Amino acid sequence: MRTVLRSLKIAWIFSYYRLDTFFNQPLLPWYVRALFWLLPSRYLIPARHPQAERLRLALEALGPVFIKFGQMLSTRRDLLPDDIAQELSKLQDRVPPFSGQLAQKIIERELKRPVTEIFSSFSVEPMASASVAQVHAATLNDGKAVVVKVIRPGISSVIRQDVALLYLLARLMQAIWSEGRRLRPVEVVHEYEQTIFDELDLRKEAANGSQLRRNFDDSDILYVPEIFWDYTRQQVLVMERIQGVPVADVAQLRAQGTDMKLLAERGVEIFFTQVFRDSFFHADMHPGNIFVSRDNPANPQYIAVDFGIIGSLNAEDQNYLARNILAFFKRDYRQVAQLHIDSGWVPRDTNVHAFETAIRSVCEPIFEKPLKDISFGMVLLGLFQTARRFNMEVQPQLVLLQKTLLNIEGLGRQLYPDLDLWQTAKPFLENWMQQRMGVKAAYQSIKQQAPEWLEKMPHLPQLVYDSLQQLKLGSENNEGLQLKLQQQRVRDEQRKRRYLLTGITLLAAATVTALPALQQSLQDLPWYALLAGGCGWLLIWRA
Repeated sequence: MRTVLRSLKIAWIFSYYRLDTFFNQPLLPWYVRALFWLLPSRYLIPARHPQAERLRLALEALGPVFIKFGQMLSTRRDLLPDDIAQELSKLQDRVPPFSGQLAQKIIERELKRPVTEIFSSFSVEPMASASVAQVHAATLNDGKAVVVKVIRPGISSVIRQDVALLYLLARLMQAIWSEGRRLRPVEVVHEYEQTIFDELDLRKEAANGSQLRRNFDDSDILYVPEIFWDYTRQQVLVMERIQGVPVADVAQLRAQGTDMKLLAERGVEIFFTQVFRDSFFHADMHPGNIFVSRDNPANPQYIAVDFGIIGSLNAEDQNYLARNILAFFKRDYRQVAQLHIDSGWVPRDTNVHAFETAIRSVCEPIFEKPLKDISFGMVLLGLFQTARRFNMEVQPQLVLLQKTLLNIEGLGRQLYPDLDLWQTAKPFLENWMQQRMGVKAAYQSIKQQAPEWLEKMPHLPQLVYDSLQQLKLGSENNEGLQLKLQQQRVRDEQRKRRYLLTGITLLAAATVTALPALQQSLQDLPWYALLAGGCGWLLIWRA
């Protein structure tokens, strides 16, 4: 019922903000445009605001799931018109706040103390307001400046309704669209569900922040604020207050003399360090969550906040991803195709030569541009379109990585339009591969596992003997199982034949018995003929 009500609300907001105007593009099929032309709202509700503002207001009205989608879109200046990108950027930290007094009550309920006892000062007016929570400035009793993050009241039920609706849409897509099964929409929604509900528990965000702070301890490229665990609960998080320039404020960054080229390159370096060195990456790196330190503009340092969405990759995905990127930029399309097959991203029986040819046909036109002008977003789009021919499935574990990469690329080009993403990433990836595959890496792996091997070595003879015994028993059991299955199949076939023969006999007898009555009236049909006919049809159906 809630899903139906939420669907009706989405339809109403779509109509109220006249989002149908976005579907007047001539590239759309005529019947899609005709469908939107027939909407009653088109003629009853006027478009009160510019198109970009209506889109932003609609996303705000729809809630956190849609706001986050708008946040991601706002970083893609190369894919969106300037007016829409500029308007959607307001979703980063200018979502309408909830009452500061209500936030204070939540803090006191969670920490079980009055705010006046916890802080020497607390600002009722929020500093910033986002889709899931808002932030208030405060000072601890020891004089440390902090921010207090508070979860929006009632947001959990709204998210549950949206996720239920997404599941419904995903299942419909999988059932009625030929591409649905390959795209694995239900698994993608499940992955997103876990991610967004993790954001509702600020203890998880605090733990993510602590881990990220350890990973970049004493780093001159990224600073992560301190978490104050004594004042952190499920709906309240207290963190060190930082002083920095919002990364989207390019004018202020330039005014203080920031090295914009170095700043953009360090953003790429931070991303690849998190993904490949740590396998623990900040997966919500939109401009509202990133600041730049004011301390040393010539040697700029990023400051990251909001650690609710964190991604990770296993060793196999790290390896395949790094090798894919390197092979792609070397134009080794055979290697790209083979890696996709080896990783299981496309079926094992895929024709490598045909897949290689298809990838080449998509990528070669892209490489006609200078490397610095190549958009990873366009590459992903091209490969996605190519994959349809080869049943390439969406990898849910890579969805967060792809989203973060798009955010980083959009941010980097906003800071420094001539950023050569490949020139920045290539040395890092090559060095990582060398460390991973080199002699030193093999030695470190052996050294790390040696104690475990030595502990198990005395037990090896017994383990080998037990394994051989299990193989022998398994072979015998398998032969017995095959014999039982064969006997069961024979019995099933015999039973089917009996059902079929008996059913046909009963049906024939009922027909013969009923013929005289059928020539006169249906009401004169004998009951035993009806019973025999019904049983006959039932047995035939069972057969």
